[in-house]
Amino acid sequence: MISPDGDITITNDGATILQSMKVDNQIAKLLVDLSKSQDDEIGDGTTGIVVFAGALLEQAEELLDKGIHPVRISEGFEKACKIAVDHLDSVSDVVPWSKEDTSNLLKCAKTSLGSKIVKKCHDKFANMAVEAVLSVADIERKDVDFELVKIECKVGGEMADSDLIYGVVIDKEFAHPQSTKHVENAKIAILTCPFEPPKPKTKHKLDITTVDEFKSLQEYEKNTFENMIKKVQDCGANLVVCQWGFDDEANHLLLANKLPAIRWVGGPEIELIAIATSGRIVPRFEDLSPEKLGTAGNVREVAFGTTNERIIIIEDCANPKAVTLLLRGGNKMVNYF
Repeated sequence: MISPDGDITITNDGATILQSMKVDNQIAKLLVDLSKSQDDEIGDGTTGIVVFAGALLEQAEELLDKGIHPVRISEGFEKACKIAVDHLDSVSDVVPWSKEDTSNLLKCAKTSLGSKIVKKCHDKFANMAVEAVLSVADIERKDVDFELVKIECKVGGEMADSDLIYGVVIDKEFAHPQSTKHVENAKIAILTCPFEPPKPKTKHKLDITTVDEFKSLQEYEKNTFENMIKKVQDCGANLVVCQWGFDDEANHLLLANKLPAIRWVGGPEIELIAIATSGRIVPRFEDLSPEKLGTAGNVREVAFGTTNERIIIIEDCANPKAVTLLLRGGNKMVNYF
């Protein structure tokens, strides 16, 4: 398939084909949405559901030609669906599995991955999928919270380099290039307040006419930054994750105080970090306290290949029910796993 901007996609995966197609017909758009719903809910069977829906529509057309009202046809489909489901229940088998014996789960994962582009690493990806689901599943309630399974795709390397991370992966790097790239036994302050002096809520304008006034402002900003850093250190934190950015002065003072920081962490990511590390998101520096810190055994920055792209991996988290599938591949098709 060739996109309008010339990108070429080679695939035999039905969901990928339907998502990439430019469809104008309203009924065709409904079939594309049907395929997407199937993929989101089940994760497999997207091609089959579209073929099945097409066959039903073909039969419905014949009934319409005979003068049968569409509402009656719809009611007939609903009755047929109930009969089919009841029959499936009567002929279905129970497939045994447990955390100790995952052989049947692996077979299921391999079948689902059979139409994808992972033939080369079929077993590896099946194992990753099963382990990720079992890590976050509530076996007693038979429930899986897929919000706790994050998928991070990084183009480069080969598919065999993909890995399951028991923790969180964020597409960021430590704020200061000279900062440490590895923090053990991390106590994480998760902040949604910026590292900057407080601003009045009303519109204001500050006129600086002399060097002394400029120095006074500079000293005020430095003292504000130092107070903020002191509050972070006093609560026992040795790593800062901030939703907002901070300027060079704050970045320099963080380095001088040996306090590594990660900035511009998005809302969903910062929530996932809080869940994984059992920390609390803090909106003000005054609210910081030891019990609100998140904990992780290992936080490290990793660089990839010749492009030197960097990500941060947070592992050995306080809450083990948060995992990340780090997918690698030679091109953007890695996003369609």
